[in-house]
Amino acid sequence: MKKEALLYEKGEAKKVRCGLCAHRCVIADGYRGRCAVRQNAGGVLYSLVYGKAIALHVDPIEKKPLYHFFPGSGAFSIATAGCNFACDFCQNWQISQSPRKNAGAIPGHDVPPEAVVRQAKERECRSISYTYTEPTVFFEYAYETARLAREAGLCNTFVTNGFMSAAALETIHPYLDAANVDLKSFRDEFYHTFCKARLEPVLDSIRLMKDLGIWVEVTTLVIPGRNDSDEELADIARFIASLGEEIPWHISRYHPDYRYHDSPATPLETLRRARAIGNEAGLRYVYLGNVLEGNATQCPACKKTVIDRAYFDITVYAITEGRCIHCGAVIDGRF
Repeated sequence: MKKEALLYEKGEAKKVRCGLCAHRCVIADGYRGRCAVRQNAGGVLYSLVYGKAIALHVDPIEKKPLYHFFPGSGAFSIATAGCNFACDFCQNWQISQSPRKNAGAIPGHDVPPEAVVRQAKERECRSISYTYTEPTVFFEYAYETARLAREAGLCNTFVTNGFMSAAALETIHPYLDAANVDLKSFRDEFYHTFCKARLEPVLDSIRLMKDLGIWVEVTTLVIPGRNDSDEELADIARFIASLGEEIPWHISRYHPDYRYHDSPATPLETLRRARAIGNEAGLRYVYLGNVLEGNATQCPACKKTVIDRAYFDITVYAITEGRCIHCGAVIDGRF
């Protein structure tokens, strides 16, 4: 269904300026923003994806990945079509880019916020995750669902590219408990070339999330020859550590997909090197993604394993009341 958007300004000649993400699109009457799912109709900006889910699944929270947010719990995961990025290497391009690929058509089926919350409760999930595509572009849907979820005793998490505006974050933050932010590179040129976006708004969002008390984890998809230099990986690690050494960093293996096939799959040794760089920067929790190793959580004090994982399944859980059962040290996160 069509719903009037939040966070926009009306201008002259029926133009509008969207304030939802850092693109701040100026949209003429009859046209859509860069996300392809917000349209100006007669000088009023509408969301075209409100209540129109393209994906509804129960996932382990570890799949987001969120390793320090109620480990082992279920996350009721929802998405709509659309994205404010156009990443050449997108691994969910079939749904994120579908409006652009299908003459503006919006796929999905009607699932109002009340139904999302009801299904999450019925499936005994601990949280609702707004994921798969960029949740910022279905902000009105996510906001209303998150508000109802909080009333029902559920948590809310974003899996996001971090390109939302400060106003968007400040609007939803009373209901947003955690986020995994995809920090794709520490070079603006990379964002321009491969994502049609910019770096600094992503860094600003991570900073603001931390200031607002949202639990933050960061993921970097490491692409050979593009963002895998020791210098760039160290820049990312130092940035995260400057905000908090307790912030988990997930270093994920790339595989060729969508429109980008110029790099091979990431060698395991590259991921191991990145993990060493993260450890050297002082990060307490550095994980490898899309591979079979590097998934265990170690106590930062005694170095014993407090959570071990096989894929997304927890095989060891040695935390009680947020502390290591071996030495009593605090394990950062929400437990």
